[in-house]
Amino acid sequence: MTAHLSLRGLSKHYGPTVAVADVSLDVAKGESVALLGPSGCGKTTTLRMVAGLVTPGSGRISVAGRDITDKPSHTRNMGYVFQSYALFPHMNVAANVGFGLDERDINRTDRDRRVREALAQVRLTGLENRRPRELSGGQQQRVALARALVIEPDVLLLDESLSNLDAKLRDAMRIEIRDLQRSLGITTLFVTHDQTEALTLCDRIAVMNAGRIEQIGAPSAIYNHPTTRFVADFVGRSVILPAERTSAGALVAGGITIGCTGPLPEIGPCEVFLRPQRLTIAPMYEPVGPGLNRLPGRIHSQVFVGDRIEVLADTSAGRITVEAASGASLPGEGAEVAILWRQADTLVFGRTSP
Repeated sequence: MTAHLSLRGLSKHYGPTVAVADVSLDVAKGESVALLGPSGCGKTTTLRMVAGLVTPGSGRISVAGRDITDKPSHTRNMGYVFQSYALFPHMNVAANVGFGLDERDINRTDRDRRVREALAQVRLTGLENRRPRELSGGQQQRVALARALVIEPDVLLLDESLSNLDAKLRDAMRIEIRDLQRSLGITTLFVTHDQTEALTLCDRIAVMNAGRIEQIGAPSAIYNHPTTRFVADFVGRSVILPAERTSAGALVAGGITIGCTGPLPEIGPCEVFLRPQRLTIAPMYEPVGPGLNRLPGRIHSQVFVGDRIEVLADTSAGRITVEAASGASLPGEGAEVAILWRQADTLVFGRTSP
């Protein structure tokens, strides 16, 4: 892959606190990459170093082969969409969108044309004269996006830019931003703590923890093949069972031998990670086909969650949550059942794994 945006060994300390530690990342031209992680993991600090708003303690940043590490932020040609949108309340929509062009001394005719085109891209034509306070949250988000796009940036930077929207509008804006990013072919670095945003918006995800990137990969690889315990626990919902790798090499949870097609940790205590939507409930004594695991249990309760039912079952390995489709016919409380899942869906990490 030829990198359009390249980060090499980026680090940033605030006194004894390590905000970012030796982050390296390549983003291809037209690619969208998410920095995903919990609060305080270093993702926003990394984004702000790329934008030139924070000075790296060490490391280099380049765009299209040009080193920009020491360049002032206003010379980097980065489009930045802030979490709060940062619109100017005294300016109307057109003036907000055109602000970056005014700073670049673009002539009036070209400026007005580019503002119109940017507003059309985000479906705000006709709202040029409104003030930010007269717009909905989604419209304000579109203005901020248009302002970032109108300068024709080399890289688009999005900092938790959907977090202030309600859930339904956030879902709609995900689709709009993804479609726009693809149609424009713009290189995008997107910061979020919301795994759904990362999984749906981006070509690749860099999962960050304690200032470092733990894993980089396509959304499906991050979800299906996490390489560390942190990634397995942070991305997606998981059921975690205490287990042990015996001296004979077997994997045992709750006294039951568990089959696994993936890598196994060293001999000793470990943990089994299961995705609750990949578990199924079967009658207690139903025969089990090849490639499946079976754990006996008893239904504790059921919780209706709209599009799914969460079934809690008590087993010898602990309480397990199984996600069933809404409307599914399920055994009642107290019923003895078998929890089934594919051996290929068994993830195992040592208790000392990162």
